[in-house]
Amino acid sequence: MPGDRTTRSRADRVVARVGELAQLSEDDGALTRRYGTRPLAEALDRVEGWLREAGLSTSRDGIGNLVGRLEGERPGLPALAIGSHLDTVRDAGAWDGQLGVLLGLDQAERLAQAAAAGATGLPFALEIAVFADEEGLRFPTAYLGSQAWAGLWDDAQLALADTDGIPLADAVRAMGGDARTIAQAARAPGEVLAWCEAHIEQGTRLERAGVPLGVVTAIQGQTRCTATFRGQAGHAGTTPMDSRRDALLAAAEWALAVESEALAVAELVATVGRLTVSPGAANVIPGEVSATLDARHPDDATRREAVAALSAFAEDIAAMRGVELEWRQDTDNASVVMAPRLQELLGRAVQETTGAAAPRLASGAGHDAAPLSRITDVSMLFIRCRAGISHNPLEHVEPEDVAATIAALDRFVQLLAEAERG
Repeated sequence: MPGDRTTRSRADRVVARVGELAQLSEDDGALTRRYGTRPLAEALDRVEGWLREAGLSTSRDGIGNLVGRLEGERPGLPALAIGSHLDTVRDAGAWDGQLGVLLGLDQAERLAQAAAAGATGLPFALEIAVFADEEGLRFPTAYLGSQAWAGLWDDAQLALADTDGIPLADAVRAMGGDARTIAQAARAPGEVLAWCEAHIEQGTRLERAGVPLGVVTAIQGQTRCTATFRGQAGHAGTTPMDSRRDALLAAAEWALAVESEALAVAELVATVGRLTVSPGAANVIPGEVSATLDARHPDDATRREAVAALSAFAEDIAAMRGVELEWRQDTDNASVVMAPRLQELLGRAVQETTGAAAPRLASGAGHDAAPLSRITDVSMLFIRCRAGISHNPLEHVEPEDVAATIAALDRFVQLLAEAERG
């Protein structure tokens, strides 16, 4: 139970380790760990030491992912993989990614101790997956670690460069990886029984509901587009208001239309996150403005209909204001549905350990479960975080909620073992 003394002691150890890893950073006074940097390598080494102390075998693959493995009742069984990532955004909070890794480590320690005491092994192996890059802060791609597991690696990515011109290939070497073997990290069919990740919610739904845990139903699909409005630059003091072709006003009107559409469509979130204004002078009417759109929804058809409507709005606004429109779709990522059987088991585990039903929540953020869904059933457990703040030093999880997560994961592993045994 979450209030059990042993569970609370385990939670205290997880929290202490969160703080310990948060000290490993590129920046003084702020947490930043990019792929290919010494602080990330040190964090991986620290976790590997803990995995080995727990009695797990460990390995690294060509991209630098760390895996700890505890065999089941016989060697070579498919694995339940639990974990997350250790890279961060810039000036990050301490809990995103790290908490999922350390909760997996906690499960490994519990099960290894049970095995050493003579307990019957599980009908599957346990693997703690520590992905070397998920955020994509340094290079213009995300999920480097889980891409490799999912067989989605493309050697062309080695030529990607960071803002200093350093290619990804150099960062792979800095991580102790080997570009020649990255493709070999792909997991074979049936090798991974299931994926489970415990992650902070990064929102306020659990806090508003007054419960510590929620079961993720899906990772929302995402479309990114760029709308470029081209009008006519002109003198701000001499061009009459009724004869202007102001590209910024067209973009501003469209941004408000984006907000209206998102408010009108249930569960749709849409953001105009960046405006590039040209020529960008205080005394010149903007002649060209590029505006980005990020639209997300758990249902792909609904999301794509909304994006089509927003494209039509942009065309109408451009025509009304006498400006030209260039519309470009940059990405279109399908939603990822969590495995129903794993959702059910997580829901039961939360209900039985906390006494409260776990809300079912879609994730608005991307996670390693997205690429991993290509190779196995995936699941996620959301953990309440204070005020929903994430990607920020104010990110925080209460120790009581860590304890609740530990208890739920204990029960989930037990329920999955029972289901596998039939």
